[in-house]
Amino acid sequence: MDAHFDRDLLRDGDRRNVVDRYRYWRHDAIVADLDARRHPFHVAIENWQHDFNIGSVVRTANAFLAREVHIVGNRRWNRRGAMVTDRYQHVRHHATVEGFALWAAGQGLPVIGIDNLPGSVPLETYALPRECVLVFGQESVGLSDAVRGAADATLAIAQYGSTRSINAGAAAAIAMHEWVRQHGDVAAGHPEVASSDARDLRPPAQGRGF
Repeated sequence: MDAHFDRDLLRDGDRRNVVDRYRYWRHDAIVADLDARRHPFHVAIENWQHDFNIGSVVRTANAFLAREVHIVGNRRWNRRGAMVTDRYQHVRHHATVEGFALWAAGQGLPVIGIDNLPGSVPLETYALPRECVLVFGQESVGLSDAVRGAADATLAIAQYGSTRSINAGAAAAIAMHEWVRQHGDVAAGHPEVASSDARDLRPPAQGRGF
């Protein structure tokens, strides 16, 4: 039997929310395989009021294979939205913004805040560093002044409607996908079409449209 497989899952069935590649694999084998392929960006979110979006951010970080998720503030967070993906995603806690900023500086990681604030740079035109930490604030108040002060840049997501902001979970998904768009292996993210012509995975050429 392949060493990746879990005997109990093979006997009883695997009802976990995992892709087919990992069906019947042991939990530690899945994490080890993910660790070998993780992207070099991190995600951080402030947690001062038990923000319900944090679980969604963790789930999305797992989908985009972030290196780690950092919870800044309260250690306890609402795991319901994570849909058990926190079992496969490394999550680190920092009690204070200052502690988080010191950790990032020690790792040589630029801190990139995401918030629609005066003076923010459009995310759509910004060259994201390959190695960085994308930071998101609380749902209602956005990035704290402490994070804004520690950030190397603050980026805004383009919006066109009447609402003042989108929720933190949605903002995190957009920002992580922008990192993937700039730095990720697109073909590796679409295994179901990996055998198709690679040109299908590239954006269309910019022409005159005759």
